[in-house]
Amino acid sequence: MHPRRLAALTIALAITAVYAPRPAAQSRACEIRPNNTAEKLLACVTLKGVRAHQSALQAIADANNGHRTGGSAGDDASADYAQAVLERAGYTVTRQTFQFQTFYQRTPSLLEQIAPAPAGPVANTILSYSGSGDVTAAVVAPSGVNGCQAADFAGFPVGSIALISRGACTFAIKGINAFNAGAAGVVMYNNQPGAIYGTLGNTFSLDIPFTSVTQAVGLQLASTSGLVMRLRVDTFRGLATTTNVLAETNAGDPSSVVMVGAHLDSVNAGPGINDNGSGVAAVLETARMLARTPLQNRVRFALWGAEESGLIGSRFYLNSLSAEERGTIASYLNFDMIGSPNHVFFIHDGDDSDQVGFGPGPDGSDEIEKIFEGFYQSRGLPFKGADFNGRSDYAPFIDYGIPSGGVLTGAEGIKTAAEAAMWGGTAGAAYDPCYHQACDTFDNVNLTALEVNADAVAFATLQLAGPRGARPRARGPSHVVLPPQAQADEHSPVFQ
Repeated sequence: MHPRRLAALTIALAITAVYAPRPAAQSRACEIRPNNTAEKLLACVTLKGVRAHQSALQAIADANNGHRTGGSAGDDASADYAQAVLERAGYTVTRQTFQFQTFYQRTPSLLEQIAPAPAGPVANTILSYSGSGDVTAAVVAPSGVNGCQAADFAGFPVGSIALISRGACTFAIKGINAFNAGAAGVVMYNNQPGAIYGTLGNTFSLDIPFTSVTQAVGLQLASTSGLVMRLRVDTFRGLATTTNVLAETNAGDPSSVVMVGAHLDSVNAGPGINDNGSGVAAVLETARMLARTPLQNRVRFALWGAEESGLIGSRFYLNSLSAEERGTIASYLNFDMIGSPNHVFFIHDGDDSDQVGFGPGPDGSDEIEKIFEGFYQSRGLPFKGADFNGRSDYAPFIDYGIPSGGVLTGAEGIKTAAEAAMWGGTAGAAYDPCYHQACDTFDNVNLTALEVNADAVAFATLQLAGPRGARPRARGPSHVVLPPQAQADEHSPVFQ
């Protein structure tokens, strides 16, 4: 089947799943009534609905070489899916197109031992911005195992595959030296346990395939006499086109806009169902259930393109606005990884009360933080501050002085013993052990964390939007209305 027809079929099946009949309590009434209280909205934003969107994104990745990298067919299909969901809910959708420098694999890489026996594939991870190639050749280590000096390749047999160790210089320098010595490919092994997830940098343009293996595998290859391997890498490097997907409520004051965003793209390594299918799914389901609700402030939902390439989509969007248009944005909520398997309930530290890292957000960010604090308190759940470290799409909003906030559950950071005692899970392990890896699939989610945080997304959005008739707000939020169960528990302990 033609790729575009396959993508269209995948999207059609996914949308059918999203709009399949629900139990009576979550019937179609949720989609057509005004969900103008936290009780109504949170009853309608269900885990089932959120998981249906994640399932759709997984199916899209499966149909597109296992990923949804910005500018790829999987990315395009993801944006098509989001647009279709939002349009079916009644929104007018805008696709903002832009170009950016990108890299992705067209097909999975192959590293295979040909001789000596036994022959067979070898697990490997290509470096970002690797060139393409399909070569079968002898594997030779340079005299200097790191390959950081041109002299390390003196006498290197032209057309061979270079086997080098990580360390002592950049990956790009190793690749340049190998290429200049006539190597047909590079296999780099780690200098510590574990795989390498690295990049040659977006200025690396040499047409040489470059992959990596673990330390244990590399040392085994280095000790193998008469080693011949096949290395096949098929990549795209260059300008790619992607889109931001934007939709906003018909209701609400257009001069006071609450923006709610999540990045749509994955990394090249995998489907990105926690990073960031979790945030996307919660935003989509919140948008669906708010579509018929009269609001005081307008809500604009944004699914950003090319976040994984450097927050490009969100920055492009803000730069495209006039100062007057940016001035209508009262606040921004960002949701990036909200269902990590080994989760902690993090809230962006809007007031810098933790005194960690980069300081507070713009005025009003502290009030957004209070909204999420109130939400977790209403559930009797502990939470912890997270620094505005610039790693997600809130960064350009903060740069423009727009109050920002959000929740997250952690990426490659390591859970402490104290955190494990508070939230459960495994101390000494990453919050998301599959962060930026092929295993970030539909199964790479803590369902409890995802369900709680999907409610947090919906709750905070409604609080900032203000059901029609609420007290007017100045720029940024000015008050918090807790869910009914929180009123008797508003002095419960706060964990930070």
